[in-house]
Amino acid sequence: MTDVRLKILPPWSVYVKKLVAMFDGDPEIAFNVDWNGQHPSVTISTGNPDKAAALNAVLPERKEYGNVNLEITIDCPKAVNRAFKTSKELFETLFDKNPAFAYCVAPVEEGYWYVDFCYVVFKNTVVQIFADNLNDPHGVLSTLYQDIAEELFDVKRYFASGIAYCTDIESNVGKPLGEWP
Repeated sequence: MTDVRLKILPPWSVYVKKLVAMFDGDPEIAFNVDWNGQHPSVTISTGNPDKAAALNAVLPERKEYGNVNLEITIDCPKAVNRAFKTSKELFETLFDKNPAFAYCVAPVEEGYWYVDFCYVVFKNTVVQIFADNLNDPHGVLSTLYQDIAEELFDVKRYFASGIAYCTDIESNVGKPLGEWP
């Protein structure tokens, strides 16, 4: 008989794995994760002060999971407090040099300050990470960057109108829409 051992990770570990997957491949961002019991934390380091300001604008300082708080710290030696004029500018700064990012589209022309709607478009790549999922015996989460972005980013505190996360599609007949890593 086979000895089955169920591996259950803390719930905040999936959030951290999604965060790391979102910025994987960005040469300006590095992660340091501390899984210390009741006080887990993730530190995101960057040398780009504009990217640090963008990360501060979209990521919360703390995520609550029951009685455990996941602390999220942005570390930049030359950090600045920068206000972004539009959400398009914010996300273009945030995803500069990120291989997962395709482009941003803001359908309203510049000058209309009361409407700031932005489509953030990611490349059509499937993200696979290990995550506790009892529906999948292998514990693999397969999703798109747009799904991860909807869970990670909180921009309602800065932009009232809205952000839509999308996946770029290819209309080439005979080719698959996504790539498997």
